Amino acid sequence: MAITASMVKELREISGAGMMDCKKALTETDGDMDAAVEYLRKNGQAKAEKKAGRIAAEGLCKVVVKNDKVAAVVEVNSETDFVAKNADFQSFVAAVAEQAVESDAADMDAFLAEQWNADVAKTVKEALVEKVAIIGENLSIRRFEKVVAENGCVVSYLHGGGRIGVLVEADTDVVNDAVKEGLTNVAMQIAALAPKYVSQDEISEEYKEHEKGILLEQAKNDPKNAGKSDDIISKMIIGRLNKELKEVCLLDQAYVKDGDLTVGKYVAQLAKENNANITVKKFVRFETGEGIEKKEEDFAAEVAKQMGQ
Repeated sequence: MAITASMVKELREISGAGMMDCKKALTETDGDMDAAVEYLRKNGQAKAEKKAGRIAAEGLCKVVVKNDKVAAVVEVNSETDFVAKNADFQSFVAAVAEQAVESDAADMDAFLAEQWNADVAKTVKEALVEKVAIIGENLSIRRFEKVVAENGCVVSYLHGGGRIGVLVEADTDVVNDAVKEGLTNVAMQIAALAPKYVSQDEISEEYKEHEKGILLEQAKNDPKNAGKSDDIISKMIIGRLNKELKEVCLLDQAYVKDGDLTVGKYVAQLAKENNANITVKKFVRFETGEGIEKKEEDFAAEVAKQMGQ
């Protein structure tokens, strides 16, 4: 059967697969549209393996909160920002987040092996592979984290349309709109300033000694400190270390909405205003692509290559 351009176009609209993939699928199935769709699905694994070596550093974070008590944040990566803006990809990321908030998986391997909530006939990994075949890029469910509040609530914040996703868990005996709004402000703080710890109580002595060693070497190598006694340099280091620790600890950071307050004082103020006991227990911050080395590409050269120039 002759494969026409309109048939290829129709299959592309149905499947979202690439033009040449659609043409091949129709050719292999003698123009049977349903069989061609099935062909694309069955060949998803091969496509995923071929694309797996390509760097997926774009994508989206997504957060889901259930009944103020259970929440999850996920990061799903794509190769390009163009795909990250695709409605089909965004819908898939939302489904992954819904999967995570219901999941009991302890790690990514267990998560990928679970039945896919949107279609229990397949696993999460199989759903991912199928989406790779349809979208035509390497995709990766990079990470997820689920938070369950036993003595309070969880709030979320999504920044930049999914560039950064944050969860904040707080122990509180009062959960109302004002408390949740205040904790969402804390989540916005975390998105903006990326602290590493809730408080200095979480910082190990090993970390402090490591940082002191770095600061000591910096001070000794600074010509401005030539001739200064070890005692003076030690005092300088303590001051610098304390400043650094305040920058990486959430409760010690200057509150972005009111520079006269630290985040810790803001939380205390929030508690007083609502006659509540509030303690920030934990936070999770995902930023899309952080830690992934992105491949630099010459877009014009890539287009020329595709056109055979």
